[in-house]
Amino acid sequence: MRGALGGPRLLLRRLREVMAEPVSAQARLDKIVVLIASNMVAEVCSFYVLRSDQTLELFATEGLNRDAVHMTTMRAGEGLVGLIAQQAQPLNLPNAQSHPSFSYKPETGEEIYQSFLGVPVLRAGNTLGVLVVQNRAHRLYSEEEVEALQTTAMVLAEMVASGELQTLVRPGADIALRRPVTLNGQPLADGVGLGYVVLHEPRVIIGNLIADDPQREGERLDRAIQDLRTSIDDLIDRGDVAHGGEHREVLETFRMFANDPGWLRRLREAIGTGLTAEAAVERVQSDNRAKMMRQTDPYLRERLHDLDELANRLLHRLVGRDMVGAQTALPDNAILVARAMGPAALLDYDRSRLRGLVLEEGGPTSHVAIVARALGIPAVGNVENVTGFAESGDAIIVDGGVGQVLLRPQPDVEAAFSEKARLRARRQEQYRKLRERPSVTLDGVAVSLNLNAGLLVDLPHVEETGAAGIGLFRTELQFMIAERLPSIPEQLSLYQTVLENVGDRPVTFRTLDIGGDKVLPYMRQAEEENPALGWRAIRIGLDRPGLLRAQLRALLKAAGGRDIKIMFPMVATVDEFKRARAIVAREQAHLARHGYEPPRDLKLGVMVEVPSLLFEIDEICAEADFLSVGSNDLTQFLFAVDRENPMVAERFDALSPPLLRALRQIAEAGARAGIPVTLCGELAGKPIEAMTLLAIGYRSLSMSPASIGPVKAMLLSLHLGRLQERLLPLIESRDGSNTLRHHVVAFAEEHGVPV
Repeated sequence: MRGALGGPRLLLRRLREVMAEPVSAQARLDKIVVLIASNMVAEVCSFYVLRSDQTLELFATEGLNRDAVHMTTMRAGEGLVGLIAQQAQPLNLPNAQSHPSFSYKPETGEEIYQSFLGVPVLRAGNTLGVLVVQNRAHRLYSEEEVEALQTTAMVLAEMVASGELQTLVRPGADIALRRPVTLNGQPLADGVGLGYVVLHEPRVIIGNLIADDPQREGERLDRAIQDLRTSIDDLIDRGDVAHGGEHREVLETFRMFANDPGWLRRLREAIGTGLTAEAAVERVQSDNRAKMMRQTDPYLRERLHDLDELANRLLHRLVGRDMVGAQTALPDNAILVARAMGPAALLDYDRSRLRGLVLEEGGPTSHVAIVARALGIPAVGNVENVTGFAESGDAIIVDGGVGQVLLRPQPDVEAAFSEKARLRARRQEQYRKLRERPSVTLDGVAVSLNLNAGLLVDLPHVEETGAAGIGLFRTELQFMIAERLPSIPEQLSLYQTVLENVGDRPVTFRTLDIGGDKVLPYMRQAEEENPALGWRAIRIGLDRPGLLRAQLRALLKAAGGRDIKIMFPMVATVDEFKRARAIVAREQAHLARHGYEPPRDLKLGVMVEVPSLLFEIDEICAEADFLSVGSNDLTQFLFAVDRENPMVAERFDALSPPLLRALRQIAEAGARAGIPVTLCGELAGKPIEAMTLLAIGYRSLSMSPASIGPVKAMLLSLHLGRLQERLLPLIESRDGSNTLRHHVVAFAEEHGVPV
């Protein structure tokens, strides 16, 4: 490094000594800028910190006017320092004053300095400040000097992150790292949760940034990378593509990055500046994040997740720890924050201490969202980069109703949401008072309100809500949270417990609905271009009848002497239902031969979710004992819209005439055939949507436990006949309306219907 006295390693060692001294934060900063200037033979070294109001404040300087410290500020994007903060890229200029972004601050006395080198102070890709060196002479700083200054900036980043510098900010201000942040995502589970961040996969805390023996650190890095490559190769080669919830294409991406020579070269260069192996990984990944977070290409931004995951795996290798999974020990008022999470991982946590869930990935129909609703936990998904913004222990608010997350909220905001949570609790108490009232509209139309369930934790909600029964029991959730395929006795035990707990209330069990986005970690998953339209649900059951027979045997045994309803998902033709019914008959005959008591009453039904069945609707009604409508998939297939794709998921409103006509066709066909029809999808649990479903003929709805109260309050205030007079002509109208939502909302407002 040209002109350096001892190079970056000596500088880092001296910085470590300064960091250990028992001095004030300002005194420590003052010593650091002197050290940097001396080591780099620079006449100026200045450190600017980004505040929560997005202005940069001069916190320390050697060479400029000391009176300017904490007085000089500039906006992000203003001047050379502001430009570095905005772009998160180094800036190396031999003649700074000729640059179009140069901004002169007269109080600093910097007009005599020509050359300029500034680097962003980064942590997890987020800009915390800017570190600058300057000289009078015109010169271009060498690559080694740029690298040295970037490495030094890491030490300052950790100082900022520790909170030590907060005492230097004027009252009422915060450094940017601690600033309040509002993030928006998709609502997953209703409710308001206030608490503190618990990272599902906590960051590796790097205790030592500065290496004593760079050669040894290089060897540690090489061993960890080799171990990482071997582990990824093993996962791919043994063909267990669903291992740990990971798909083959994800692992292949990891393997590609793990063998990328550019990535490895940058890691080794970082170690060469005097960093430990762990600090080198953190440094390189922080630079990658800073660049890729500013990309607009969605493909490149998605690769950021892969690089984050790879760096995290490498850090865990270096510190000798496995990748951290769910923890059972939680602090009070914990809000889980994760990139992604499966239902089994969520269930590992102590739900008595859990107040909310925030995910970077995962939509409303994901299985972790279903479990969150079952547990009554407010949840928000698709919150971009939340794991980069959040630190363990941060105050956080989750509003699952609107899909909003507030990190480090201001006291007045926190007070407002606390009041919102109290109001919601009072409203829930009012809903509980409706528990014993019959679900009948003002004009005397009875409606059956049922629960969607899938786990034992759901069962107490049947009694608590006064639900008529379980309209949909998702049997696949037991399979998804297990480490291996549940045996017939294990399935039997679950189904018996369900039937015993609900008493005389009806229960509809849906047979195993796996495939697509529902991957079992212990089963080989076929590689498919479009898994949502592929080998899943009843298709797997009919192609692998042993799996379906085992489940049906457990269900029929559990229902000995009781009533039971069994429903088959993803049925596309009447023939598929007939084949499934034949397997049921075979199992009934088997159990009869072995002396088992048969069900008192067995009903077999179909989940209508594939549009082809609409064109055989009367035929299926003639064969099945009941119909259940899966509005989530039916909507997805009808509009050719991937419900997990945020770019198109909200493109079509569920209250559009095409979908309402299809749903009414199903309800009318069931009425003609004299068989019950229940709608079990997400539409049933929203008061406005439920109002509309009642208007088009549905008299049985199934929903999450938290939705029973609001939907019941709605229908108790509804005159259904008047709504039908208003709405039904609009459904048949050919005016090209893309939604009837505003008409339903207007009716509710006019007639005082709570929605």
